[in-house]
Amino acid sequence: MNELYEKMAQELITGNEAEVKKLTQEALDKGANPKEVLDSGLLAGMEVVGKRFKAGDMFIPEVLLCARTMHAAMDILKPLLSDADAAGAGTVVIGTVEGDLHDIGKNLVAMMLQGAGFKVIDLGVNIKPQGFVDAVKEHNPDVLGMSALLTTTMPKMEETITALKEAGIRDQVKIMAGGAPVTQDFIEKIGADAYGANAASASEGAKALVA
Repeated sequence: MNELYEKMAQELITGNEAEVKKLTQEALDKGANPKEVLDSGLLAGMEVVGKRFKAGDMFIPEVLLCARTMHAAMDILKPLLSDADAAGAGTVVIGTVEGDLHDIGKNLVAMMLQGAGFKVIDLGVNIKPQGFVDAVKEHNPDVLGMSALLTTTMPKMEETITALKEAGIRDQVKIMAGGAPVTQDFIEKIGADAYGANAASASEGAKALVA
């Protein structure tokens, strides 16, 4: 079975959706545990993709292709996985802050997180502080990710953290923030827990937060 998982990971890295779906089904037909297929095949492949992307050996279009391939295989596995298995690494709520309609960076982070085994709840763009508060209450995530691409919308990150404090739930979630104008200094100033400089480091940062 290990050989099959290795092949699955390799085909995922090349973005071969049809072959990865076929190998996923083949592994299940041979009696493989769905969680093992996810961990040893799909997530193993996405881990390589994440490393190559961070090193500059892979680029956004290739990463998106790999992520799409993984999603197609996950559609086969999802009905067979328990909720706990599907969210193996933890749960992340992610969104772009109020007044900001940029979503490409956020979407890429969401895909990299899914590739790292997180269950991702993507709230979308232009999310008010109260929207983040409501989502944390509803989904009880391990990590809250906020994105801002405009210097004018960055203060909304601090407003959101204040709103979480006022709701009495700031301490039950780790907060990661990122986006082009965001810096480590800003993260420390607003009291967030981690800085997602780019999609690959955001994925690694989320893993570190839940470790």
